Amino acid sequence: MEINRIKRNSRYPYYNTQPMLKTNIMRNYNIINLILIYFFFQPMFSQEKPNIIFIMADDLGYGEVGSYGQQLIKTPNIDRLSLKGMQFSDYYSGAAVCAPARSVLMTGLHLGHTRVRGNFGKGGVTGLGGKEGRVPIRKEDLTVAEVLKEKGYRTGMIGKWGLGEPNTTGEPNKKGFDYFYGFYNQRRAHSYYPEYLWENANKVMLYGNENEQNHQYTHNLFAEKSINFIDRNHQKPFFLYLPFCIPHSRHELPDNGIYTHEKGLTELQKKYAAMVTRLDETVGRIVQRLEALGIADNTYIFFTSDNGPAEITGDWKIFNSNGVFRGMKRDPYEGGIRVPFIVYHPQKIAAATKSDQVGYFADFLPTVLELIGERSEKKYDGNSIVGILHGSQKSFERAPLYWEFYEKNGWRATRFGKWKAIQNNLHHGDKGPIEVYDLYRDPGETFNLSESHPHLVDQAKKIFKTFSIPSEHYFWKHQQQGETEVYNN
Repeated sequence: MEINRIKRNSRYPYYNTQPMLKTNIMRNYNIINLILIYFFFQPMFSQEKPNIIFIMADDLGYGEVGSYGQQLIKTPNIDRLSLKGMQFSDYYSGAAVCAPARSVLMTGLHLGHTRVRGNFGKGGVTGLGGKEGRVPIRKEDLTVAEVLKEKGYRTGMIGKWGLGEPNTTGEPNKKGFDYFYGFYNQRRAHSYYPEYLWENANKVMLYGNENEQNHQYTHNLFAEKSINFIDRNHQKPFFLYLPFCIPHSRHELPDNGIYTHEKGLTELQKKYAAMVTRLDETVGRIVQRLEALGIADNTYIFFTSDNGPAEITGDWKIFNSNGVFRGMKRDPYEGGIRVPFIVYHPQKIAAATKSDQVGYFADFLPTVLELIGERSEKKYDGNSIVGILHGSQKSFERAPLYWEFYEKNGWRATRFGKWKAIQNNLHHGDKGPIEVYDLYRDPGETFNLSESHPHLVDQAKKIFKTFSIPSEHYFWKHQQQGETEVYNN
């Protein structure tokens, strides 16, 4: 645009006011456009860090998902996560039972270090389910939710908590979660039609469930709350932890869905299959909502189970729930602790990839730290698996995995390399035999190699001795001389 100058003196030229007015209007117009563009795309600008969703089934066996070999139970949405993401073959829960598995996941510390090492412990409180010994995590027990909240994430948890009762240091809202909906107490979560749930610190009555009536189904409520949380928080980075209760007993649900008229299945088998498929449908709904909101490309979805299957005989034998693995929930063998594990991100993780990298729940917190570009001076028992997920690493050597367990007469176990060592009956002393298995050649743990490999027994003893720091809440019966109360039975 040509500008006419009017020379008022020799030092300071001035511009014609009419062209100047047009220039200012254009400049203001451009500024307004930039402002409108910023606010329209503001969710994108604020989404530099990824959303993280962690979905955890309850008592879902390694072999109960289609991508892990299941033939009878339909899980198309979970299978699709695997087809479009990464599936792990050698991944483990932090424990063989409910509460301690969650403690390992939340704190990044294995069972020799984390606060909650069993469902019950000395010095715990009386839970909402009526039993004593519920040990809550404490203020000093840093959780992944606290880490993410400090970094600007909106944090939510929907489902079964198990790490603290109301009015204790372990309430979810005190441990980093902005929003909580579900069960504090894992024993209360055995019912899918309870009289009440908790929303943050408030008891919410489920009208229609009084006197054993079945009108409000908890998993349906959890699914709706999950979608609602995503809707309310998708414009900023969020962490959504979904420890669902399905398919833990009792085996209750509104209907048997696609299995209603399935021939060759008992009524209990139909119910169990329908519960797993209902979980799968919720996974599908979550992915669809992420896509509809345009945030799927900036979201990591983790899917797993808290431990092995609760039942493998009788009606459950038909499902081959633990695959080739020996044992079930509460066992030290692979069937008790090896779980399905799938991670999905449409932009960062190559589709249909498989990994045999050994991993477990303690890896989650270090992995999250790397995903959001943060470093921590705190030492965790787990390792970040970001390199595996993004394809920059095929595998890495890691420290041994460690578990200890206070039920079933007590046991401890470790995996180091391809070797697995187990010591049972610790309530009767710590001098008992140690079993050793080669998981590469013998994943079903059928051949005990301890006699032919004494050096591996010695290595296991060193791990058992050094990996566990004694806890004030959990100890073996043979160490409880003079105690009148018995815990962890």
